[in-house]
Amino acid sequence: MAAVAVHSAALGEGRPTLPYAEAGRPGSTPLLLVHGYLDSWWTFEPLLRRMPPGLHAYAPTQRGHGDAGKPPDGYLPEDFADDLLAFMDGVGIERAVLVGGSSGGVQARIVAGRRPDRVAGLVLLGVPATLADKPRAAEFWEAVRELRDPVDPALAAALSEGLTETPMGRGFLQTVVDEMLKAPAHVWRETLRGLLETDLRATLSGILVPTLLVWGERDPILTREEQQTILDAIPDSRLVVYEGVGHLAYWETPDRVLRDLATFVTDRT
Repeated sequence: MAAVAVHSAALGEGRPTLPYAEAGRPGSTPLLLVHGYLDSWWTFEPLLRRMPPGLHAYAPTQRGHGDAGKPPDGYLPEDFADDLLAFMDGVGIERAVLVGGSSGGVQARIVAGRRPDRVAGLVLLGVPATLADKPRAAEFWEAVRELRDPVDPALAAALSEGLTETPMGRGFLQTVVDEMLKAPAHVWRETLRGLLETDLRATLSGILVPTLLVWGERDPILTREEQQTILDAIPDSRLVVYEGVGHLAYWETPDRVLRDLATFVTDRT
């Protein structure tokens, strides 16, 4: 198992300090792992602790989430994208393969579209084309639009369940819930508002870097047709389908995800 070190990065004036995990051996093009809604770097723990020597990964916790700084505003997808670039500058990453998990793929693809000089490749692990047409997202918005602190742990538990085809361990899911509850109510509300009100399909345009899509065919949220929408929008893209896998392949089949990441990185270097 790889050693996982946790550090913190100050992003400069006006930006929050972000904790980040690091694993693997420096040398190759680094991976920048970008988590989704309400997660933290810990959601990538199954990947990080298995990180092979040939890969070097950074997994920052984004503003408002986990143990990161929690400013009162700045929770639009483009705000998170700007933080990613500031993080790369802060830790000295000139160019990286961006790996977006779930909604974290939105800010990852914004960076890829705006700053291709900083992106060696883009990997989207169970990433939506849009959330505006998702009944589950609309239902959850009704639950959080008037949310106040403290956030009910039952709400976090409900959000974390049913995302994988293979049941996850109780201790693992409890840690996921604990990490979610570190985000205050305004982060739950404003981050989801940003995802629903931003034209996420527009963030697919102008991406010219090589792109790999990974989709679990038992995903309870995203369809195969939606992945085709992304493929059609990004010229140099391809899809790998994981049979019998749900929404979060990096929880359910981390070894397979790492093999595909290693192949993708090798092809880029």
